[in-house]
Amino acid sequence: AVSHGEGRFYAPESTIKELFANGQVATQYVNAQGVPTMNTPFNPNGSLYAIEGITSPDGRILGKMGHSERFAPGLFRNIVGDKDQKIFLSGVSYFK
Repeated sequence: AVSHGEGRFYAPESTIKELFANGQVATQYVNAQGVPTMNTPFNPNGSLYAIEGITSPDGRILGKMGHSERFAPGLFRNIVGDKDQKIFLSGVSYFK
C-alpha cells in the first residue's frame, strides 16, 4: 500500500553503492517482468534505484517504504498479484 506525502528513498551515491555491496537492499520496486524500475506506477514515489526497503548491516532491522500494515483482503483489486507480504506473520513465526 502506498501512503506517503513526500517520502521516498534517497541517499548519496556512495551510500547506495555500499548498501548494494553489503546486501542491505532488501526490496525494490519492480515492473511486471520483475525488473527494478523508476517508472510510475511501479515505483510510485521515485525512490532512487527503485529501493523500497533496506536492512541494518547485521540484517536484524528492516526499514521499508511500502505500508504492509495497511493490507486488507479486498483492497487493491485493480492491481494484479498477491499483495499480502505476510511480513508480520513471518517475523512472529521466525521468533517462535
